[in-house]
Amino acid sequence: MSVGTVAGLWRYPVKSMGGEALSGSAVDQRALHADRMWAVRELDANAITTARRIPQLLGCSARYVDEPPAGVGPGDVAHVVVTFPDGTEVSSTDAEQMGARLTELTGRRAALVSLPPTNQKSAYRGVLMTKREIRRQWALSDDDPLPDFSGFPIGKIARLAVFAAPVGIFADAYPVHVLTTSSLRTMAGHGGDFDVRRFRPNILIDGQEEGMVEQTWLGGTLRAGDLGLSIEIPTIRCSVPMREQSGLSADPIVPRALSAHADRCLGVYADVAEAGTVQVGDAVTFEPPEEQGSIRASVDRLADRLRRNAIRAGSRLSP
Repeated sequence: MSVGTVAGLWRYPVKSMGGEALSGSAVDQRALHADRMWAVRELDANAITTARRIPQLLGCSARYVDEPPAGVGPGDVAHVVVTFPDGTEVSSTDAEQMGARLTELTGRRAALVSLPPTNQKSAYRGVLMTKREIRRQWALSDDDPLPDFSGFPIGKIARLAVFAAPVGIFADAYPVHVLTTSSLRTMAGHGGDFDVRRFRPNILIDGQEEGMVEQTWLGGTLRAGDLGLSIEIPTIRCSVPMREQSGLSADPIVPRALSAHADRCLGVYADVAEAGTVQVGDAVTFEPPEEQGSIRASVDRLADRLRRNAIRAGSRLSP
């Protein structure tokens, strides 16, 4: 089933900073080529940090000094240049200057660190995600309900409670983030500035359908070029889209609209089912999940409901 064309591609050399628009990219099991290979570490907390915790990072952007060669990955990355909010640029080759500028920007001792080898799991650790920290990072008051993470697989929730990112990439949860122009148009109708840059997708798809179309793709496979993506879960939105970013002013209407009309979700996360290459302008097709027998489908729905209820109950009991 045709669902549109690839309207935009982005990679983000440094987690939580502005990235690079691409005309095309290879995509392997890890992510788009060279996506999120650097991050900021809070030295006193000894943890990878994010723009949810330190919004000032959104005022920075990053680009590679040279196009990263094939084969870069954990433990073997290409150098980047970070542009700070005042326009000055610092290269990752100057670790001392980079650390000084990040410390000045964030108000806490910080350093830029590259993606470590996958066997160094402790290097991926993040700040402990207590309920208090979740409320702070999602800009929630004490009376607001917490985000519903029950759509995440239990194993991933357990890992992300400890690690700031999946081992092998400095992304939030999954290797690829997909968004559609139809969802942006739909939410813009409820007020707020729904500029695509606020939501930091890897792939933007433009199609003829209206509404939150990508939410109907869950469980299916999206194809563009020779790339195959397994669409996993909706993307739960934190405080980042409301924050001031490079070229964008703060807009508190955005999270209120998402909370009221979209259960705080916009876009979808995907795993890479088949590695390949994708280009802007590629036709995009969708393959729905295979039909299951009615008994099996009923059992799966019951199991999923029990799993979600267990996660919600655990959340209520957790600190």
